[in-house]
Amino acid sequence: MHVHEENVTHTHGEALHVHEENITYAHESISHVSEGTPHHDHPHSHVHRGICEIRKIIDESSLTECARGYAHSIFNVIAQAESKAHGLPPEKVHFHEVGAVDSIVDVLSVAVCLDNLDITEVAVSELWEGQGTVRCQHGILPIPVPAVANIVQAGGLKMHISDVRGELVTPTGAAIAAAIRTTDHLPEKFSVKKIGLGAGKRSYEGCSGFLRAMLLEPLDKRTEKDIIWKLESNIDDCSGETLGHTMDLLLQAGARDVHYIPCFMKKNRPAWLLEILCREEDIGKLEQIIFRETTTIGIRRIPMEREILKRDGRRIVTSCGEAGVKICRLGEETFIYPEYEDLCRICRENKLSYMEAYQLVMDTAKNLRIE
Repeated sequence: MHVHEENVTHTHGEALHVHEENITYAHESISHVSEGTPHHDHPHSHVHRGICEIRKIIDESSLTECARGYAHSIFNVIAQAESKAHGLPPEKVHFHEVGAVDSIVDVLSVAVCLDNLDITEVAVSELWEGQGTVRCQHGILPIPVPAVANIVQAGGLKMHISDVRGELVTPTGAAIAAAIRTTDHLPEKFSVKKIGLGAGKRSYEGCSGFLRAMLLEPLDKRTEKDIIWKLESNIDDCSGETLGHTMDLLLQAGARDVHYIPCFMKKNRPAWLLEILCREEDIGKLEQIIFRETTTIGIRRIPMEREILKRDGRRIVTSCGEAGVKICRLGEETFIYPEYEDLCRICRENKLSYMEAYQLVMDTAKNLRIE
C-alpha cells in the first residue's frame, strides 16, 4: 500500500466520529505544506511575530478548545526549536516567515481538520529530507535547516535523507508531525476509506511535490497489537526524594508508565528496580533523565509485544464541567473510563467526593452515542 514518494508526508490517526476506528494516512515525508515556511522566497514582506503574539491570536480565535490546543502544541514545538537555534528563550524569539499570517493559517487549518475529524491517533513513520542548502531569512543554510534538525532531535522523529536536491522537510511541517504524532506504526491490515491530495508549487528532480492523505480503517476490529519498550535498572544508593522526582520527570517526558519494585541486590542491599514503559522513539530522552537524575550506571532495554483494546478519547460535558473519558471496545462490549485528572478537578471545583464525581461522569457518559 505504500507508494514511497520522497517528498510527501506519512501520518495516520483515529477518527472518532466514524463508525470504525478510522486512521488518516499520507506518504513518507513532510513537504511544502505551507507557502509561509522559512525556505520560500516570497515577493511580499513577512510579518515578524513572537510566540506570545501568536498565542494571543490563537486564544482570541473562534476555534474550539481542542483545535486551539493543537495549534498551541505545534507552535510550542517551533518556538523551542527556534529558541535552541538562536540561543534565546522561546519568548524572546521572533518568527519570520513562520510568524506570517499565511503560516499561522496553515497551522490553524491543520488544527481545525484534526478537530473536525476527531483524530486521536497519528502515526509518522519517518520524514524524507533532501540534500544541499537553502536560502532563507538568515542566509544560506544546510539541509536540514537548524530548526528542523532541532525538532527531529527533540521529538525523536526518524529521518531519511533522500537523493533529492532541495528542502523537503520544513520547520512548520516537522513541527506538525512532532506535535500530533502518537505512534510510528501503521496497522498491520487496513482498508482505504477516503483519499485527499494537495500539490505544492516547487519543482524537484526525481519526485513530485504533493501530499496525499488517506483515511484508513483497520481490519482487525477487536484488538490492536504494537511494540512497547521496557527500560529497567537496579538502584541501591538513591534517596526516595530523588526517585520520586525522577518519576515525575519521566512521565512528563512521555513515559507511558513508571514504577519501582523493592528488591535485594548483591551484598543483601535493599534496593529498587526501576521500570519504565515507553515508545521506542522516547528511549533516548528517558535514558538521559535516568542517568542524570539517579545514581545508576546502566539501563536494560527490552522490546515487548502487547495486545491492546481499541479505544477512543471523548470530552463530555457534565453538570459540573467537562471531563475526558476513554471508550474501550472488546467485540460488542464497551468499557468507559473517566480521566483521573478531570475527576480531581471536578472534586476541587464542586466540593464533591471522588466517588460522587466518578458517578456523575459515568451517568453522563451512559448517554453517549457509541457506534
